[in-house]
Amino acid sequence: MPDDSKSRPPFPTRPPPSTPPQRPAPRPAVPASAAPAPSPAAAPRPAPSPAAAPRAGTVPADVRAAQARAMAQVSMQGGRPAIQPVAVAVGPQGDGRSAAPRAVAVSRPPPPDTARSKPEEPEFYPLEPRSWDEAGISDTQTMALVLRFLLGSSAQTGKNIAEALGLPLAMIREVLDRAKNEKLVAYRSTTVMGDYVTELTETGQTWAHESRKLTSYVGHAPVPWEHYVEAMKYQALTNKNPGVEDLQRAFADLQVSEDMFDRLGPAVTSGKAMFLFGEPGNGKTSLAERMTRCFGGTIWIPRTLDIGGYYVKLFDAAIHKPVEPDPTRHRGRDRRWIRIERPTVIAGGELTLEMLEIRYDETSRTCEAPMQLKANAGTLVIDDFGRGNTKPRDLLNRWIFPLEKKRDFLSIPDGRKVEAPFDALLVFSTNLEPRDLADEAFLRRIPYKIHVGDPAEDEFAELVVKVAEGMKVTLEPHSVKYLVERHYKMNKRPMRMCHPRDLLAQIVHLCEYERRPLKAGPAEWDRVAANYFGI
Repeated sequence: MPDDSKSRPPFPTRPPPSTPPQRPAPRPAVPASAAPAPSPAAAPRPAPSPAAAPRAGTVPADVRAAQARAMAQVSMQGGRPAIQPVAVAVGPQGDGRSAAPRAVAVSRPPPPDTARSKPEEPEFYPLEPRSWDEAGISDTQTMALVLRFLLGSSAQTGKNIAEALGLPLAMIREVLDRAKNEKLVAYRSTTVMGDYVTELTETGQTWAHESRKLTSYVGHAPVPWEHYVEAMKYQALTNKNPGVEDLQRAFADLQVSEDMFDRLGPAVTSGKAMFLFGEPGNGKTSLAERMTRCFGGTIWIPRTLDIGGYYVKLFDAAIHKPVEPDPTRHRGRDRRWIRIERPTVIAGGELTLEMLEIRYDETSRTCEAPMQLKANAGTLVIDDFGRGNTKPRDLLNRWIFPLEKKRDFLSIPDGRKVEAPFDALLVFSTNLEPRDLADEAFLRRIPYKIHVGDPAEDEFAELVVKVAEGMKVTLEPHSVKYLVERHYKMNKRPMRMCHPRDLLAQIVHLCEYERRPLKAGPAEWDRVAANYFGI
């Protein structure tokens, strides 16, 4: 097969089930649309029961091969490929508060063998489909999406519809021509670029309303579940191997002792679950939030998944941070996918077992992906573990199988179960002792249990100085020693990593209120300590 990856784009996709369309699907293995096929002479037919939904197909080998060639093409930096495309083509399938800038404490240079820059790895990116077979979505299913889109908007050009659904314009025009022949849409006018301005007919509006009874989803066309699972194999954390230089970069804005750095390094590199436990205020959540940075890079995820005929929203703007595609490296990309930073998902006391399953909305008839799916290829932090709404034992029992096998099983609304990749670095952050939260059987599945303790006096003093520099607060001579002696040793008060930030923030507010330069001396420490510690 010739290497046409420069003009070729796609990585897979598959559609939700529905009644068979009037004309044969592009391939028998691809399920029919989630919406019924329209007929000019008859009202839309009802959808079949979920039990009649056909099984999902697999990712075609030629699509995997095309994706491998695209990765090889991207990796051609400097004149040599970073991977052998044939080998890939044929293979089997701290605490949640905002903090002031804090300087890095890791001053030790990396070992000589890690100082060398690692070779750039090929980056996965999804290729634009050239056919319905490669897109994994039927033209009937796409027609339902188009009609629902037009129902909620005024007349639109084919280009606008293609952008809204994330599909190539040629495929959208094919759907529009079919809809026009079946008198569901009409071409109102043309544009200077030869595009048509399309609007719904009365029959089309009726059909669109009937389609909404199945699902009201409007947006990018869904990506089949099988294609997502295949893509995660290319982007998994297990493919990474963070070293000393990666941890230095990830924790550059935190004060991390050398001992803590040495303990965190192997735990992060392993990709295994871990406990971060210790007294509150010492940065457990802050450490967990930055672990994702150790793995570097970005990933691609579908905006919406098609799982067994149900539309499941995966991209979450509250969690995922979009990254603009590189126009030179990502030409011909599938616009149903979005490039994001590796995700960090934090769940606190609000976590319930229901949030770990696919949630179905009866009103919109769409689904929301569970948080562990949104955290794939990133980090999932269970904050304040043991103090939330869910009993620790119930939550731990839910995680035993995924931790052991690196895969999970999710239930879709009709009761069927699908196997899902579980590729998130799972971090339990707690103020309690791990042995008080779980039995031995579970604790052995979490090999790293790292205590995040109070800072030593010299570490605390160094942190005060560095945070003050970041906040542009001038420290009077010996004022840090006064703070430690008067407000910690004299009161037998433990030092916490969060105290310098919190106390200096109050000094900034005090000086701004009194309209004077930012300065920290004994008088300022006494005033803010009385407010902060309640003495």
